[in-house]
Amino acid sequence: QVQLVESGGGSVPPGGSLRLSCAASGFIFSDYWMYWVRQAPGKGLEWVATISTGGGYADYPASVKGRFSVSRDNAKSMLYLQMSNLVPEDTGLYFCAASEKLHVGGYTNVNSQGTQVTVSS
Repeated sequence: QVQLVESGGGSVPPGGSLRLSCAASGFIFSDYWMYWVRQAPGKGLEWVATISTGGGYADYPASVKGRFSVSRDNAKSMLYLQMSNLVPEDTGLYFCAASEKLHVGGYTNVNSQGTQVTVSS
């Protein structure tokens, strides 16, 4: 059974940086495409990053491209999201998600607790 646990969230001022982590268990991590998804207060789920099974391919929406970087460590079954130059619009609950295939344009099927990111001065 897929289990994903996010961590690393916090409160930072605009322009700050954070690194989120996602610990995966219950499935063969290296066989799965991984995604980061966020939910701003009062809004729906928004895809923010995709990474391929081996980590050689990554994709982002325009809203975070150039500021966010996704990576993975298959040996440790860990997924990461490095976020820099954060803006208040990045505030939200961040989730990781797993799928056996690529979903072009993102994937927002989350089933975990998430980690809170707050960007405020």
